[in-house]
Amino acid sequence: MSNPMGSSPSPQPDLSRNRLPTLFEVLSRRTLPPVDLFSFYIYMRDQQRSVDYLDFWLDVAQHMSLCRHYVRELRRSVLVGTPDPEKASKRSSAILENIGDMNYPAAGPSMYATDKERDQDAQMSAYLREERGDNHDSPQSSNDRRGRPSPNVSSARDITTDSNSPAHTVARQDIRASAEKILYTFLLPGAEREITLPGSITQDVITSIEEYGRDDPEVFDVAKDYVFQAMERDAFPGFLRMKALGNLIPPTLIMRLILGLVSMFGGFWAAFILIFLNESRKTRLWLILPFTIGVYCLASYQYSLDPILALVGYSEYTPFNFSRVREPYVRKLLSQRALTVLTVTVVIDAALCVLFVLVPGKKL
Repeated sequence: MSNPMGSSPSPQPDLSRNRLPTLFEVLSRRTLPPVDLFSFYIYMRDQQRSVDYLDFWLDVAQHMSLCRHYVRELRRSVLVGTPDPEKASKRSSAILENIGDMNYPAAGPSMYATDKERDQDAQMSAYLREERGDNHDSPQSSNDRRGRPSPNVSSARDITTDSNSPAHTVARQDIRASAEKILYTFLLPGAEREITLPGSITQDVITSIEEYGRDDPEVFDVAKDYVFQAMERDAFPGFLRMKALGNLIPPTLIMRLILGLVSMFGGFWAAFILIFLNESRKTRLWLILPFTIGVYCLASYQYSLDPILALVGYSEYTPFNFSRVREPYVRKLLSQRALTVLTVTVVIDAALCVLFVLVPGKKL
């Protein structure tokens, strides 16, 4: 079934990927739990405490989607020979025809774009700047042609591809509102969710929007690429370690450490008591319980992995909330590590039990 808005299809998860995903694949929804965008959002919120950077990047990606959607509508009206006189002038018709349909799936960082995508995005931004200049001195005409609800730009994490473009027609002022929302939310000094960027980058964006009236996607390119590289360098490796090499979150790991230490202390205490009371080896077999719990919890803490949960295919994303592991390579990786953790647990547990069960008793 074709997309009625003429946008590209949603990126599909790569089930044959025999490697860990990249950050761009996560952000463009090409991965499955536990390395999906939802899990990364929770990680940035709960572990990194820097979810504002992710929200900024997603808001800018959504802004690009709005612009592409708007230009596609203009281009379609030109190609079918019924241009909207309030949207497309004769002078802009040729530009729109040369831009192309921009049917690529996601708005990503500049370094991942192809030459064709860069050229089309540059032409689109140039067209929006030119159109903005033509209409900047006529705010009334902009208000007259609105009459449509503005797109919801407050939930950027739900919109990361062009396939999620608004179902209604995008008005020119919607693009302006989107650009101003990003500026006032993330970039102005003292903003509600101000993010830290190099001063020159922030000032360039502020000047471009407030003084020159720009709202084209290129105005955010440098800031977006800077934030992407910062997340890729500082946050994403830790996210992969937590979600692709383990299946427990830090609060649970601390609980496992405490329970493991308490169980091991109880096991050693009971073992020496039973030995010095000269209890039978059959009675001392009960030591397997505290030692097994202790070794299992400490091994889970050491490897950030609950082996039983990994083998049945679950990963924790918030305390005591679990999701199925659906990314094939991650599921295989966790299963292999789970077998290693179980082997370590069994070997250490068996050694402790044999030592304290077979050692001769001596009644004091």
